[in-house]
Amino acid sequence: MDDSRDSSIRSRALDLVTDGTLKELDLEKLLGVLLGGVRDLLAVDTATVLLVNRSRDQLVAKATSGLEEEVFQGVRVPVGKGFAGRVAQLREPVLVEHVDESTVVNPLLWEHGLKVLLGVPMIAEGEVTGVVHVGSTTSRRFTDEEVEALQLIADRLAVAVFMDRTRSERAAATVLQESLLPSRLPSTKGWEFAARYVAGAESGVGGDWYDVFELPGERIGVVIGDVVGSGLPAAVVMGRLRSALRAYALDCPDPAEVLGKLDRKASHFEHDTMATVAYAVIDTVTHHMRLSVAGHLPPVIAVAGEETRFIAVQVDPPVGFDLCSTGRRCIDVEVPPGALIALYTDGLVERRGQDLDAGLERLRRAVKPTGPEAACIQVMAAMVGDQPATDDVALVAVRHSV
Repeated sequence: MDDSRDSSIRSRALDLVTDGTLKELDLEKLLGVLLGGVRDLLAVDTATVLLVNRSRDQLVAKATSGLEEEVFQGVRVPVGKGFAGRVAQLREPVLVEHVDESTVVNPLLWEHGLKVLLGVPMIAEGEVTGVVHVGSTTSRRFTDEEVEALQLIADRLAVAVFMDRTRSERAAATVLQESLLPSRLPSTKGWEFAARYVAGAESGVGGDWYDVFELPGERIGVVIGDVVGSGLPAAVVMGRLRSALRAYALDCPDPAEVLGKLDRKASHFEHDTMATVAYAVIDTVTHHMRLSVAGHLPPVIAVAGEETRFIAVQVDPPVGFDLCSTGRRCIDVEVPPGALIALYTDGLVERRGQDLDAGLERLRRAVKPTGPEAACIQVMAAMVGDQPATDDVALVAVRHSV
């Protein structure tokens, strides 16, 4: 291929990815336009995009031009296996000049009569988001300039996919979080509740949650928790842990036993996941609260005429990874009339460049034996104020009303 042809391919590839009209297209249409452009630019018979799935162990056919069966049949290729899998694993272009079961794992490729395949990785923000491959039904060679042109287009697609997934995951996480937070808190004689949840300005919606629910025997369960991580994956795990805890709470009156079961569930089913949780059960008749804490910061209690203090609870390991081998512990806390208890996640007290103890002391001073709604207002004003929190913030205020 002469220099003018090489220059023309580079120029046309650049024109293709910088076309201003692409900004107006959604991801599906963008993929279609660019794959059609790739076929014309490289004079190939097929052009396909496979995207990495959430677990990052498989490539899934997302869009194609000339090999529609791949998408219709939901073709999946393990990362590291076959042609596309090697492209994703190696993070570099791969050329296959003999297409059969010895070089590819997708039979559609050789059944379609393809003789040669070229694949390049889609990488954005250091992550492989997928693979673009093209195929020809006639034997041919791809020049370095053609490989570079395909990589240029793959880079544009990688950014589009990354941005689309980020937006989609944020939206999905927000919807999931809002659907799982209590729409209303229990209204029980002698007990009042209020709560706040604010997504972190940097991390977005994540795994923080709170829950307040009525239990048999005139009891009330109160939960505050924080799944390690952020975004949709953390929110999904949070939802599963929340549902599991509610189920265990119906069968087990002891908060320590509930957290023990939750630990077992998280360790077995939620691989590589860890969460901190504080779970309390309030007996509305005896005015006592039983509390168990798994790696979480201790609640604050404010009683009229006394100094506000952190509840002296034994903090056991977080749930997940089978960290608690000797059993979990529980304490009884007397909650006199007028007392207020605040449960919170670490986003309320942690700030970049600030000592955690200083944040905890600010919180202790901010908690007063007042109504729960007023307490939430005071605490959020003192701890968050006019600066956005970098991490999620969840806060629950419980008051034993007189």
